[in-house]
Amino acid sequence: MIILDSLEQFKSVYRDGRKWNRCVEAINNINNLKDGVMYSIGDSLTYMIQSKDSNPVKANELKTFTGNRRYLEVHYYLDGEESIEFADKASLTEQNRYNDQTDREYLLGRGTIKTLKKGQVVIYSNQNAYRINQSNLVRKVVLRVTVEDGYFLNK
Repeated sequence: MIILDSLEQFKSVYRDGRKWNRCVEAINNINNLKDGVMYSIGDSLTYMIQSKDSNPVKANELKTFTGNRRYLEVHYYLDGEESIEFADKASLTEQNRYNDQTDREYLLGRGTIKTLKKGQVVIYSNQNAYRINQSNLVRKVVLRVTVEDGYFLNK
C-alpha cells in the first residue's frame, strides 16, 4: 500500500504510464459524476464517487480484508476521514476464495491501521488486502485500474 499526501504528489510520482494518466483523467472528471454510479475509461479503468450513502460494501465484508488480483485500487479522498486496516495477503488466511468475476478475495487476520483524510491518495497493490474500520463522512473517488499497461490481452 502506498499513501500519498496529495493529488499533486500522485501526479508527480505517477506521471508516466497510460493507466496512471487515465486515473488522473478520471479524477479530473469528478465534477461530472453522480455518487454511486460506476464509470469507465476504455477497458482498463472503472471509477466512481463513493460516499457514505453510496457505499456498496455489505456488512459481512467489513469484517474481512478485501484483495484483488487483476486490478489495483486507487482511492482519492475528497472529504472526511477513514480508518483502514491493511496487510500483506500472504500474512492473512482465506475466508472466501478468489472470484474471477468480481476480482475479489476475502481474507481474515490482523494488519496495520492508518487514518486517511481529505486530499490523500492511496494505492492498494495486489499483494495487499484492506478493510475499512471506520468512515467519518467520507466521500472519495474509488478507481480500479488494470495491472496490465494498456489493455486486456484477451480482448
